[in-house]
Amino acid sequence: MLYWHWLTLGMALIIAELFIASFFVFWFGLGALLVGLLVWLNPTLSTAWQVLGWSLASGLMTLLWFRYLRPLMKDRTQAGNARGAVIGEAGRVLRAPHGTNRGTVRFTTPLLGDDEWEFICEGSVVIGDRVYVKDFSGNTLVVEKRD
Repeated sequence: MLYWHWLTLGMALIIAELFIASFFVFWFGLGALLVGLLVWLNPTLSTAWQVLGWSLASGLMTLLWFRYLRPLMKDRTQAGNARGAVIGEAGRVLRAPHGTNRGTVRFTTPLLGDDEWEFICEGSVVIGDRVYVKDFSGNTLVVEKRD
């Protein structure tokens, strides 16, 4: 095969990646481009070695992607995750829970658009205690008092 055959194959595979949501064909396209470059530098390279080089390069790039590069690209932000953004926020108890009534906590900055929330707490709290959001239970916060 001539070098431009490999370059054409590589470009076709990379363009095909636009229509396939796997991000897998891309690495085979890059492997074909690499072999195209090798064949351009060494036109006497046999077809068998070209195919072997394409297979190895594509496999190696795919392995590197899944093993090393992809884990580095994970989104670790809390963007779009309201629950994750609220957990750990601190507020002051305005009304302590008693019996089946829930307490009320106020935050210095509004959480999800409101600065006062009803809460439940496993431990006992009194007015003025500082509590931290631990979780949600429906529209109620689950808080805990930390020392």
